[in-house]
Amino acid sequence: MGRSSSLPLFETKSSRRRLLFKFYLASVLVAICLIWAYRISYLPEGLLQRWAWIGLFIAEVWFTFYWIVTQVLRWNLTFRDRLSQRYEKHLPGIDIFVCTADPVLEPPIMVFNTVLSVMAYDYPPEKLNIYLSDDGGSDLTFYAMLEASKFSKYWLPFCKKFNVEPRSPEAYFRSAVEPDNKVKEWLFIKEVYLDMKNRIESTSKLGKVSDEIRKEHKGFRDWDFVSSRRDHQTILEILINGRDPKFVDSEGQTLPTFVYLAREKRPQYPHHFKAGAMNSLIRVSSSVSNSPIILNVDCDMYSNNANSIRNALCFFMDDEKGHEIGYVQSPQAFENITKNDLYGNSLHVSAEVEIAGLDANGGPPYFGTGCFHRREALCGKQYIKGYKVDLKKVDEKTVEVNSKKLEEVSKVLASCSYENDTEWGKEMGLKYGYATEDVMTGLCIQCRGWRSINYNPERKAFLGVAPTTLLQSLVQHKRWAEGNLHIFLSKYCPFLHGLRKIPFKLQVSYCTYLLWAANSLATLYYVSVPSICLLRGISLFPQASNPWFQPFAYAMLSNRIYGLGEFVWCDGTFHGWWNDQRIWLFKRTSSYFFASADNVLRLLGFTKSAFAITAKVVDEDVSKRYEQEVMEFGSQSPVFNIIVTLALFNMFCFLGVMKRIVFSQTKILDEFAVQIILCGLLVIINMPVYEALFFRKDKGRMPTSVTCKSVVFALLVYSIAVC
Repeated sequence: MGRSSSLPLFETKSSRRRLLFKFYLASVLVAICLIWAYRISYLPEGLLQRWAWIGLFIAEVWFTFYWIVTQVLRWNLTFRDRLSQRYEKHLPGIDIFVCTADPVLEPPIMVFNTVLSVMAYDYPPEKLNIYLSDDGGSDLTFYAMLEASKFSKYWLPFCKKFNVEPRSPEAYFRSAVEPDNKVKEWLFIKEVYLDMKNRIESTSKLGKVSDEIRKEHKGFRDWDFVSSRRDHQTILEILINGRDPKFVDSEGQTLPTFVYLAREKRPQYPHHFKAGAMNSLIRVSSSVSNSPIILNVDCDMYSNNANSIRNALCFFMDDEKGHEIGYVQSPQAFENITKNDLYGNSLHVSAEVEIAGLDANGGPPYFGTGCFHRREALCGKQYIKGYKVDLKKVDEKTVEVNSKKLEEVSKVLASCSYENDTEWGKEMGLKYGYATEDVMTGLCIQCRGWRSINYNPERKAFLGVAPTTLLQSLVQHKRWAEGNLHIFLSKYCPFLHGLRKIPFKLQVSYCTYLLWAANSLATLYYVSVPSICLLRGISLFPQASNPWFQPFAYAMLSNRIYGLGEFVWCDGTFHGWWNDQRIWLFKRTSSYFFASADNVLRLLGFTKSAFAITAKVVDEDVSKRYEQEVMEFGSQSPVFNIIVTLALFNMFCFLGVMKRIVFSQTKILDEFAVQIILCGLLVIINMPVYEALFFRKDKGRMPTSVTCKSVVFALLVYSIAVC
């Protein structure tokens, strides 16, 4: 193999932007120190002004702390390079888990496309084993999987012959152009897919599988004993047995093993949401194939890179560093992001900067999808220095040719009572009791001595579907923020559970995500109290002509300019950055506030953690407005009440101060410059809110009930402030 065989399968390169970043960091720290010196030196005498001043200082201290936490991620960025592709003849088996939970919010045709995309990896099919967890227990999803198993016989050889990318049929045919050669074959596959898609969607709209279809497959009999999606026996079907010679594609080649699972659910047993589903899959797969590497993807994240498995294995199989790697995480990416990223869902900065920084500090968290796990690390094994295992020689299960026998044996592993008095959900598998069980699980794997690796190829490994309404996005972030803060406030806080187990830099880095929700109070204070004080003539910042004004101006401007540069460097646009600032404000004042409140209520024993599924389907009008980058407000929600009230109140304050300036009180421009600028920026950033309140006539406008409540409350606060 020569010299190339002695090279590591991957190497790490550091970012070249360190010098510029360190200068920026040092200059902002100097400005912050001057701001603190000003706050301490010029404490006002009036009682009301003093308390407002102290509150603002506390908010600024918090912002400084959180800013420093986020800069720890940026101190030493690293990037992976030169992924080799050796060991062609000795590749280990891969078990791929796809999870779905609701046939309405996660349509069967979407699950169908995700499953086919991972079945079609450029990888030996006899080494691939696909498992679908249907936590909705839906015969509609089961029917779609039957169709997927049939279509795979044509789709997999088609992908290899035409070198298809991506390998989701829907994504491919949406943009593919007819080839110059073999047009007839290409059109045949497309026609078969569209016909199959039509049947699946028609059945889904009907809400039930026809009697004619039910008679075609014995598996539908299981639904005769299903009381509801929350009360049913284990349903397990090996739809394709990769070791059975009768399961071959249209060209006589082996097909990957494909297993459908709807684990048992009973009202008297907790089912632990996605974590419970994943743990059932781990056990069932150990009985069927027991591959040493597990890849899990959500049903809305299709494979976008046919070489992802081979590339991920370069990390695990590297002779020097691979033995200590517990999981390889791909950052989330989305196919439906608008040009200017209307709802800030692209996560470009997170993927390109923050996760790269986490990688340098000890490894990224586990984000719940697009992650390659070492099975033994996921099942609770402790890593001991010097431990080595040759993945090329790991014993894997030989899939039983008798599928019926294997199904019966495996069903027991997915029963409700199997985990009783075991370590599942504690020391084995995914952790229970947290809304962000994935982050919790990844942290515990790292605390057991394993490292994690960031895998972010130029052609993204997976593409998903981002929320297409503002409410969906805010609800999703509320769940993430609530679960992350729950971890921070628990015994699994990185500073407690990770003490002497993971690097201190990694402990701090986790706080970037775990303390999302904690930003809410400081942000709410900063966007309301300075405006209230502006109305009452209370100055909280130095005059524009005062030298102390300069550190405030520098800290604010340099932070925004650096953020803009970083956003554009990550392939964003200026308009996209401005949208990101708006969503940043909305999340901190609504989603994160409710996430914090729910954590307080949980600590007091009033509520329990719950899991919310984000809808993946929207109606045609909503989709059209999203594509046109028009914000969607057409739903009633408490999060909108907060956003609208703050927007209206700041508008009233800004108009009030403009009136005073017009009527010859121009001196207040110098005295209240920062507060006027801050209030004005809040008005500008809330322009889509005002449009939705007063000018729009479409169904995406602000609901009348939200408008009325918010106007009344904003006027009430304004009246109290001016008294």
